Amino acid sequence: MRRSEHSVSLHNRLVRSIMALTTIIILTASAAIFYMVDKQGTHIIADDTHAWANLLASNSAQYLHSDNGQVKLKNQLKKLVTTPLINHIHVYRINQDESIEYFSSYNRNHNFPPIRDRISDISRLSSIQHYTNHLELIVNITQAQKTIGYLFIQTSLLEKQTFLNRLVYVMLVFFLFALILSFYVARSLFNNINQPIDGIIDELAQISRSRNYQTQLTQLPFKELDTLTVNINVLLLRVEKHINSLIEEHQHTQAKNQALENRLSARTDALKESNQELLSTLEKLHEFQGQLVETEKMASLGDMVAGIAHEVNTPIGLGVTASSLLADNLAEIKAAFENKTLRSSQLKKFLNDGDENIALTLRNLERAAHLISSFKKVAVDQSSAESRNFNVRDLIDEVLLTLSAKIETANIEVAIDCPEDLLITSKPGPINQILINLILNSLFHGFDGRESGHITINIINLSGQLHINYRDDGVGIDNAMKIKIFDPFTTTKRGSGGSGLGMHLVYNLVTQALAGHIALEDDHTPGVSFDISFPVALAAG
Repeated sequence: MRRSEHSVSLHNRLVRSIMALTTIIILTASAAIFYMVDKQGTHIIADDTHAWANLLASNSAQYLHSDNGQVKLKNQLKKLVTTPLINHIHVYRINQDESIEYFSSYNRNHNFPPIRDRISDISRLSSIQHYTNHLELIVNITQAQKTIGYLFIQTSLLEKQTFLNRLVYVMLVFFLFALILSFYVARSLFNNINQPIDGIIDELAQISRSRNYQTQLTQLPFKELDTLTVNINVLLLRVEKHINSLIEEHQHTQAKNQALENRLSARTDALKESNQELLSTLEKLHEFQGQLVETEKMASLGDMVAGIAHEVNTPIGLGVTASSLLADNLAEIKAAFENKTLRSSQLKKFLNDGDENIALTLRNLERAAHLISSFKKVAVDQSSAESRNFNVRDLIDEVLLTLSAKIETANIEVAIDCPEDLLITSKPGPINQILINLILNSLFHGFDGRESGHITINIINLSGQLHINYRDDGVGIDNAMKIKIFDPFTTTKRGSGGSGLGMHLVYNLVTQALAGHIALEDDHTPGVSFDISFPVALAAG
């Protein structure tokens, strides 16, 4: 078995843990002992300093005002001071004028030279003061309950420091001994635990090599490890049962796989035949979709033809009426002339009516000719996908003229915002079809059931792109239809003459024929708004 990269030796962890615990305990105990010894030693020395100061002060009172008192007191201090604890002693006397003067002193040996007097520090040293290596204190020298002087004492802390240093050395030795002892204790404890664990590992390795999972591990003297072996034995039995069940399941699976392969082979052959039929059906569907798109184009052309027929019929009808009236008047004039009953007033009336009839006929014939010419241009543009130079505003006017009958019948106002002199080089056929399909879509869907409406077409040329914004204020498009408005066969008039290919045709013309982009704007206003853009080139004027 591959050893984990993050595995840690139990021996190392046990030894480190025990030694770390031992170190923490010893260091904590040593620090506590050192602190207690330091504080207690300082407290004892401070008490001794108070005791010695009071003792020496009571013995010094009799010498302050005696003859040759300074020498006597100095000798007396040498006899009384029997401890190396005291470094210096100063005795100060209070004179009759209340002034304080140095009287006598004591120095322990020549290594302790005299120190300056502490007269200025009497009030501060009235309580014991602690320094790094010594303590200082001044007590009153009284006689008959009257202060006659002061005694200054300085005691040493060096013996305490020496004792603490020796204590540190002892603690270090004890610490090293404890670390060595804990190391050997940890190793002994690990060996006692590891030996049965090694036995378990060896037995498991033997079972793994032989794959005889019915073998049971031997019992161990430790309760915890014995519980572990019992659970491992249970696990081995379960592994044996699981392996047997896997073998049976594998055999059963192989049999099922063989049967499945036979069924799969048979179904694969059937699927190949179905796929071939599906491909043939898809080809027919594509062909049928192309035919539907062409039918949609022809339907829009049929709407234009019906509109043109209606528009052309009116001026031609007026021309026929005017011509018939002119013919009748001419017959009357001819009959009167032949009968020699022609009057000048009758001839004058004939000439005036003739001028009006001829003018009316001429105007209506010119209008019909203009309508037919526009229709021919639109029809030619629809059937042609070639690029040419043209005026955008003229193209829009021709489209509106061909659809004028339907627009007027639906009572729709169309507003055009386009520069009059915008000459471009592009494909007028797809543009023509796009505008016709959008307008017819608005008439057929947007204004269905409405008495009036407005269509706005804004056109600008910006950075080599022609932008067309088409907007109407009709009933709009449901949110569910917006996401699939350009998909084929999407219509709300299914069963009522709608094929669902109009907007799909517009989308294909914009994106494929003109290499542009079309988007349905969602600006939360009534009706619909389409934004169309495609690349164009400005034509020379």
